[in-house]
Amino acid sequence: MSAHFTEQPFRSLRLAILTVSDSRDESRDTSGQLLRERAEAAGHAVVAREIVRDDVYQLRAVFSRWIADPEIEVILSTGGTGVTGRDSTPEAIAPLLDKQVEGFGELFRQVSFEEIGASTLQSRTLGGLANGTFVFCLPGSTGACRTAWERILQPQLDIRTRPCNFAQLIPRLLER
Repeated sequence: MSAHFTEQPFRSLRLAILTVSDSRDESRDTSGQLLRERAEAAGHAVVAREIVRDDVYQLRAVFSRWIADPEIEVILSTGGTGVTGRDSTPEAIAPLLDKQVEGFGELFRQVSFEEIGASTLQSRTLGGLANGTFVFCLPGSTGACRTAWERILQPQLDIRTRPCNFAQLIPRLLER
């Protein structure tokens, strides 16, 4: 489990949340709502939230806009990471990333295996960096979003988590 630096004050991050769905609207977006609630409860600010159809070009348009926005530090998406013909989030986002965080998907599937067994193989969860912005693409399931937030994202987006975390790296992401 993660420990916290006792001398480091909490730092609120600015997040954007995108739900990828052909069928959900705001009233039925339980995964996007869960991510919003958990992020805000942890002390972060959700500065943008949208729902977009599972279309490669619409996804790239939203992600590109948010990646270019210096006010957004972290993008969380939910949906479109499965293996069906309509699932296109990884294909849409991977070309936009400067670096992939391969361990994110691996760790997600490891912790998800404890809950849903081998069905976790159907998730193509993706993490990476683009223009100094962390990007995490999660499955559309509310349970999967809860697992990702509680077991991986919440501690990694908390600057007090040790021995290291993503939040502490944000000031250095654009170094050359």
